[in-house]
Parts: sequence; C-alpha cells; structure tokens
Amino acid sequence: MKKIPSDKYLEQARLLSKEDRERLLSRTRTKLMRRLEDNKLSADEVVAIQLEIEDEDLEEWRKKWAELKGKAKGK
Repeated sequence: MKKIPSDKYLEQARLLSKEDRERLLSRTRTKLMRRLEDNKLSADEVVAIQLEIEDEDLEEWRKKWAELKGKAKGK
C-alpha cells in the first residue's frame, strides 16, 4: 500500500463533496483508518489513497472481465 498519494488523486479528493468523502472513508481499509486516527495522514490523503486503490482494483476487474468475455466468445 502506498504511503503517499499522488498529486492527481489528492486534487480529486479535495474536490469531492462531503457526502462522497464520507462514502469513500466508509470503504477505507483498516490500516488507512488507523493512520488517519493516529494523525499520521490527513483525511485528504486517506481519501486520495483510497481513490487510487479503488481505481487500481477497477482496472484489474476490467481486465479480468475482458478476458472472460474473450473466452466466452471463443466457445
């Protein structure tokens, strides 16, 4: 897990509404929440890291889905 979020995701985190930030924080992994609670990371940093994690997970899911669709067409 990254310790420092990229500038791109920090900017996205700052532009989110309060409601969207709260939704993201509710999905945040325990390790990140502990860093927020221990004041090692700001809320913006935690949200930015979570955004980055979710983008990476989504990209991975899309690749796997494309593979499955390709296999299904081959049958």
